[in-house]
Amino acid sequence: MEDRTNQVRQAVVLAAGEGQRLRPFTALKPKVMIPIANKPILQYVIEALAANGVAEVLLIVGYKQENVQDYFGSGEQFGVRISYVSEKQQLGTGHALKQAERAVGERFLVLAGDNIIDSQTISSFVRAQPNTILVKQQDNASKYGVVVLRGQVAAGLVENPAEPVSNLVNTGIYMLDRRVFSFLQQEVDLPQALNEMIAQHEAPGVQETQGVWFDAVYPWDIIKLNQEAMKRVTPRVGGVIESGVNLRGDVYVGRDTVIRSGCYIVGPVVIGDNCQIGPHVCLFPASSVGNGVTIGPFSQITNSVIGENTFIGPNSLVEESVIDRGCLVGSHFIARTGDTQVAVDRELHQVKCGAFVGEDASIGDIVIVQPASMIGNSAQVSGMKVISRNIPEKSWVV
Repeated sequence: MEDRTNQVRQAVVLAAGEGQRLRPFTALKPKVMIPIANKPILQYVIEALAANGVAEVLLIVGYKQENVQDYFGSGEQFGVRISYVSEKQQLGTGHALKQAERAVGERFLVLAGDNIIDSQTISSFVRAQPNTILVKQQDNASKYGVVVLRGQVAAGLVENPAEPVSNLVNTGIYMLDRRVFSFLQQEVDLPQALNEMIAQHEAPGVQETQGVWFDAVYPWDIIKLNQEAMKRVTPRVGGVIESGVNLRGDVYVGRDTVIRSGCYIVGPVVIGDNCQIGPHVCLFPASSVGNGVTIGPFSQITNSVIGENTFIGPNSLVEESVIDRGCLVGSHFIARTGDTQVAVDRELHQVKCGAFVGEDASIGDIVIVQPASMIGNSAQVSGMKVISRNIPEKSWVV
């Protein structure tokens, strides 16, 4: 039996931020509530803590915090006890942590609520000494904050380095004690406070994880996160599978869902509760379908995220796309994947993806959306259109 006598019992999870670069998907909900394989990102963090015996969780909430509180409540159904502290203004990770100063004990974990992790990511870290940083090797480390080592301790934390100085990504997971608050008096970002600790000859230790750690920075990252999460799908059939349905690989079907005759589904695929699929629908690997979704006959979905209570009309093709909750999509809709360049914050990104459709969008029949085009929340697109640019929220395309 695993010895847990020295493990931490309390965690602070930073879940107050918006995630502006993930719009339109964060315009109406915080980044931590973006669904990945039909679960909010934050749920993966909570479940990892529960699996490692960390029962007391303090959530720092802020932007659209009611989304978090309504979903997680007291935490009982997730195997933890959750309390909440509201951060009125989101200034940085250090500022967020300072909101917890009166509520934490002598030793505690700090985690970002907007990264996908699993129980193995922190299985040994829950017994780490304070103050310690959890890192993970990444090939593209320059897009993250990195940790430079001096022996077994940190020599510096560098955010988004222009030159490759380390391949050890700072996961945003820390084992800390109350000493950290004395370094947060002038700093709003936690990495800068840790750099100050280093300057004062109190360098944090470093521990590497081999477990899961994934971050979503841009909308197309949602597709990558969904792919990774789907690798851990547990097959289950909780609905009605009509005769003539072909299920291959790991397929999860929720309660009261009906899969009509002639459907062909190749896992990993997750289908939520109360869905109507088909007849003659093809669902291909790494597709997740939220609760209450209807997919019309002869449609094909590949490597995509379909939000809850969305309707997709017959004869539609959706590839490597994200369609958020509550959308109404007409027949013969096409969101085909392709290579394209996307400009974000004056940077060009070469990406391969399909369409990105925000919440409650309405799209008419025979609409084609070109790769990487975004349709904002509550936008309306009339039929017989080709969308090749971003459509702002609440816009009408007639």
